[in-house]
Parts: sequence; structure tokens; C-alpha cells
Amino acid sequence: MTLSRGRAWLVAVVATLAMSVSYVDRQVVSAIGASVRRALDVDAEHFGWLAGAFSASYLVVAPLAGLAIDRIGARRGLVVAIAAWSLVSASNALAPSFAVLLVLRVLLGAAEAPSFPAAAQSVQRALPPGDRSAAFGLLFTGSSFGAAVAGPLAIALDVHFGWRVAFVVTSVLGTAWVPSWLWVTRSPEVRAMLSGPAPGTAARSPARPAPSAAPLLREPAVLRAVLLVLASAPALMFMYIWLPQYFELGRHVAKAAVAHYVWLPPVMADAGMVGFGLLASWRDRRSTHLRSHVGLVLVAAALETAMVLVPRAPGPWSAIVAVGVSAMGGGGLYTLLTADMMARVSPSRIAAAGGMTAAAQSLIYVVLNPIVGRMIDRAHSFDGPLVMLGA
Repeated sequence: MTLSRGRAWLVAVVATLAMSVSYVDRQVVSAIGASVRRALDVDAEHFGWLAGAFSASYLVVAPLAGLAIDRIGARRGLVVAIAAWSLVSASNALAPSFAVLLVLRVLLGAAEAPSFPAAAQSVQRALPPGDRSAAFGLLFTGSSFGAAVAGPLAIALDVHFGWRVAFVVTSVLGTAWVPSWLWVTRSPEVRAMLSGPAPGTAARSPARPAPSAAPLLREPAVLRAVLLVLASAPALMFMYIWLPQYFELGRHVAKAAVAHYVWLPPVMADAGMVGFGLLASWRDRRSTHLRSHVGLVLVAAALETAMVLVPRAPGPWSAIVAVGVSAMGGGGLYTLLTADMMARVSPSRIAAAGGMTAAAQSLIYVVLNPIVGRMIDRAHSFDGPLVMLGA
């Protein structure tokens, strides 16, 4: 079963918007981190634990969510997940203390864990092979676009109405997305494609044991993708988690003015994702065999190291451009490694493979966020973490 190219790309666009909604909800606490820290008396290290709490539950649940999505399909899986995380995200506004907010971040991480596996499965099932690298480039723009929107939106809400209102307003975006997804996937062809096991694969017999995510790591394409995620995630972590605080507390930019800067790196990350994805698809359509795009991977990796230039930047704009160049490289790496991995794994394990790479990213966040916070508290500077993350 195949879809028209226009309908297939429409599925990819709406799946990308699901990733945007996910990143808006998870990025709010980072965008208004300085206000949350002041209100709840949280130092940088404990803020790192907040970020790590989200990532820890995401780490545990993402591979399991991938296995579940491979069985039930992305159509239902995304609706259930987005309803759950929108509710939890709004509940962050009620947190009276650090401990309660920590628990809510754990719940949010678990609720958002199906987002990438389900979106990746949608792209892989809907698009023809020659378009998938470009489509994965589009899919990853969802995360950076969400971060680009979350920063200015949450900061503006914080400045005018307070940080608690920022959590409530941004959580509404999830419920607004659901009707568009149900409409785009309403046709019998799309419903069949995005429901249940992959077309052409047998459903699992109740007598057989449930599949495990662990064997996926023995597949070279998955292992390669996981290792590249582990190497590239630290620099992107700074952009997603610490960048607003760096400008407000590290470069002493007024809270309202921070929004003037933090939108640029996610937009540059989008450019990297789309650009590298289009280049990879252009090559894929002219090849009779799978390519690993080693040259493109090396270029993207070189761009990501620009993070080490941020402490030496003379002004806010030069600093934000350096972060953006690094994000462009990181976005390109994510696009290339995901497209390569998805082209090589079994169609019945697409979402599970996506869960493995999502878990690898979360592992880095769990380990490094508290370390970054401790370094900031002890040195009263962001320079050390910036050099460490960009190296």
C-alpha cells in the first residue's frame, strides 16, 4: 500500500508538529528557568536535577514506548501520549516546591517518551525510500521549531503574567494539535498504515514472548546511531536546557531581552536538519544501494564543535551565532544518523529503534545536567560547561 506523495508529506508535516508541541512543553521550564529558580529557591545544580529527572524517565520509557508503538501504531499512540503530557505540563503550574516539580518532570518525561518513536514510525511508513532522509530532516525541525517558539512565548508570558501562567498556556497547544492529526489520518489507507504492526509483517502471536529492545543494539546501524547520539547530544543539551539562563545570568541580559536571542539557534538547527536531509535524499535517489553519508556526517560533526567558541564571543549576538552553528551541525547529525538507521532496520522495529536513540540522548541529559549545574554553582560561570560540552 502506498500513499500519494502529497498525502504522505502531509502526514510527515503533522507528525513534525507533534514533535514541536512536545518540545514546547518540555522547554518551558528551561526558557523561564531563572524565574523558576528564584520562586522555588533552586540553585543551578538542583535545576540540573530537574532537567535530569525528565530525561531519566524518558530514558526508561522511550524504548518500551517504541515497542508499544510498533504494536499499536502511531495513530492512536500519538493521541494518547499528547493528551497525557499536555495534562502533566499544565500541572507544572501548580508546583509549590522543588520536590513536587521534580515529580512532575518525571511524569512529563514518561508521557512524552512515545513522541519521537511514533513520529519516526509515521515518516518511515508513509514516505517512499527516496524521500525519507529529507522527511527525517523535516521531522527533526519539529524539536528545534518547538524550542524556538517556547523561548520567546514562555518568556513573554513569564514577564507579563508570571511563570505559572506560562505552563498553562503552552500546554493548550497539545490539545489543539489532536484534531489535525485525526483529520490527516482519517482515510482508510492512512489508518491502516499507521495502526498496528507494520504492513506486511505478521502480528505477534499471544503465545510468543514480547519482543525486547536489547537485541536492537547488536544491529550495526542502531549501535552506530546510538554512539553518534551520545557524542553529539551534549552541545544540543546546552541549547535546549541552559541557553536562556546563560544569557540572563551569565551575560546579564535583561529577562525580556533574552527572547531576542534564544530563537536563533533552533532556527539554525532547523536549517541544518533540512539542508543535510535534502542532501542525503538527493544522493539516495541517485543510488541503487544504501549510503552512510560519511562525508556529510564529518561536516556536521565539525560544525557542532563551534560551541567551544561561545565563551570567547565578544557580544551576545556573536555568542548566539556560535551556538547556532553548533546546533546546525548537531541537527544535521541527528537527521543523517536517523535516516541511515531507519533505512536498515526491520519495518516492524522502526519505533523501537527510534526509542533507542531517544533513550541515548536522555542518558546524556541525565548524566550531564547535574554536573553542569554543579560547575555553574561552584565557578559562578558558564564558561567551563560550555568548553566541556563543545569539546
